[in-house]
Amino acid sequence: MPGNGSTVTSVPDGLCPGEDLTCREGGPAPAKRHGLPAADATLIGTGHTGQKEIPTATQQSPTVRRRRLALELRRFRDAAGLTCEEVAEHLECSASKISRIETGRVSVSPRDVRDMLQLYGVPGPQQDNLVQLARESRQKGWWHAYSDAIAPRFATYIGLESAASEIRIYEVTLIPGLLQTEDYARAVIAAGAVDGAREAVERNVAVRMARQPTLLTEEPPQLWAVLDEAALHRRVGGSGLMRLQLEHLLEMSALPNVAIQVLPFGAGAHPAMGRPFVILAFPERADPDVVYLEDLTSALYVENVEEVDRYNMFFNHLRATALSFADSTRLITQVIKDQ
Repeated sequence: MPGNGSTVTSVPDGLCPGEDLTCREGGPAPAKRHGLPAADATLIGTGHTGQKEIPTATQQSPTVRRRRLALELRRFRDAAGLTCEEVAEHLECSASKISRIETGRVSVSPRDVRDMLQLYGVPGPQQDNLVQLARESRQKGWWHAYSDAIAPRFATYIGLESAASEIRIYEVTLIPGLLQTEDYARAVIAAGAVDGAREAVERNVAVRMARQPTLLTEEPPQLWAVLDEAALHRRVGGSGLMRLQLEHLLEMSALPNVAIQVLPFGAGAHPAMGRPFVILAFPERADPDVVYLEDLTSALYVENVEEVDRYNMFFNHLRATALSFADSTRLITQVIKDQ
């Protein structure tokens, strides 16, 4: 689901120009889950080219810090019994600015944070911690180097994905961006390009490839992907390219932190039909899970706890309905042979 510009804005994983699973279930990642029935599997509650360093997803994310700060500022304002309008009057700014700060859509200066916290009657030590968080939230993420190719809504997603400890994906028609080969990604992005400008397409391909090293770090996120069988059969870029993509999918599924299941055509109707989604979970309890949804021209972040729980319930249903890891591998292998 998540994959750009002047004409090609940052494309999440699909064709759209411009790339939010139940309560978090903890526990370390098992050594490997292949061969286990899906219903019995435990839910997993810097690159270089030549001499030029390519920014990649291996750094801390200021996006998550900004989101955490926003949640804390809103919590303290509610506890103080103040409205956005009253806070805005005190800071001599608009109420819409306070709203944007509290939803994490804009960064906030350390000075404004301290003024807000003093107004809310927050003790000094807590003020100092949140002011420091404000400083960290204003740093630039690795993806800033690709700002010419990334739409703002997708920059937020990249920032969240970069900090996630668990990434749960349900995809319907294509291979998720984190699991795509470069050629497959290029074909998908080019298909969604408005004018097909090669330079814009290549910048978007670079962004997608830069996200993938996060799966190979010393402490990688746990990725669990449930793919509709349709994603295996849609022949993107020709049979040769598709064969290489499916072989890459098998290689990635061998990683201890990656689990891939296929939802076969024979599984019939299910709650998430035609509705791909991504659930991102984070290592700190202060950072709640978020669900990411997108269509051709917009994106939506679902953060309401009850709604996120429903998506987690949907995902658990999908993984229980999908083929086991071993059977998924066999099906992918068979599709490769049929290419």
